Amino acid sequence: MLERIAFLNAGTDGPAPRRAVEAVADEVERQVAEGRYDAYFARRVELREHQRDAYAALLGCPRDELSLTTTTTEGMATLIAGFGSGDRIVTSDEEHPGVFGPLARARERGAEVTVAPFARLHEAVTPETTAVVCCHVSWVSGAVAPVELRELEVPVIYDGAQAVGAIAVDVKGLRCAAYAGSGQKWLCGPDGSGILYVDPSHRERVPSLVPSYWNLADPDAGLDAQLHPNARAWDNAGLSGETSRYALESLAVLDETGWDRVHADGPALAARLAELLREAGYGVAERGRTTLVSWEDDDPAAVKARAAEAGVVIRSIPNRPLLRASVGAWNDESDLERLLAVA
Repeated sequence: MLERIAFLNAGTDGPAPRRAVEAVADEVERQVAEGRYDAYFARRVELREHQRDAYAALLGCPRDELSLTTTTTEGMATLIAGFGSGDRIVTSDEEHPGVFGPLARARERGAEVTVAPFARLHEAVTPETTAVVCCHVSWVSGAVAPVELRELEVPVIYDGAQAVGAIAVDVKGLRCAAYAGSGQKWLCGPDGSGILYVDPSHRERVPSLVPSYWNLADPDAGLDAQLHPNARAWDNAGLSGETSRYALESLAVLDETGWDRVHADGPALAARLAELLREAGYGVAERGRTTLVSWEDDDPAAVKARAAEAGVVIRSIPNRPLLRASVGAWNDESDLERLLAVA
């Protein structure tokens, strides 16, 4: 695909590595040849645990603090489900529907939600604030959450959908209470792969929404069954072996490229695109050293369609006069030139 298309939309779904697709086919063939019983389930568990190890290494946390989910939204919904009456939550004006939706439900349960400008989010925190819930990297602009959030004495919960795989993430360095991320975006994994980190100090505020065979410590204990005492308590029960295999093979491709290079090349090329757009007279949204570039346009839908016809894949931001390009380590200067020719 990358030979034909200037793919600049990994902020939605990353490009699919050929070896990952082949690995999924192999995994399904195993099921046909060997059947789906004891050995199949043992392999499924093994692949899950390898996936957990790989994600934990990326976030810089112990494996027993890392859960496997299906999406960033699932992780954020799980985290926010613990809030309700008596809680006062601060969030930003640049959040994804996957954050605003769960926050709206928390408000229905009695929580008070304050929306503040993303760049000044920390200034909205008061002694009564229960938690800050926001994106690590804004899906709207590519800006990075204020560093001042790290010094707050209230729990900070991050939506890391546009950060994991795109830039280096250190959840311990962020001093956050929890962090949710995606596998299908900048990690080039499959749809249905997600990440959830919960600091031990915040565990009691996070409910397990779907207790199941996979996240019960002793599923045969009947009504006495208890959740795992670690992050497995929030594992999604529906994660398949082929999903884990796809995720692992995609991570292997990026790992072989080198994470230092991945985390350097994407942001550097995105910064170059922002510079070229400004030189061409476009209004570029304030951004950080990230992989997203958004710019103003009077008719984003028309430009997006025109770009697609020319083999350039970008996206528009709903309800805002903005177009967005997601620039990864797999892109090069020729992709930027193709975009500028149709922007």
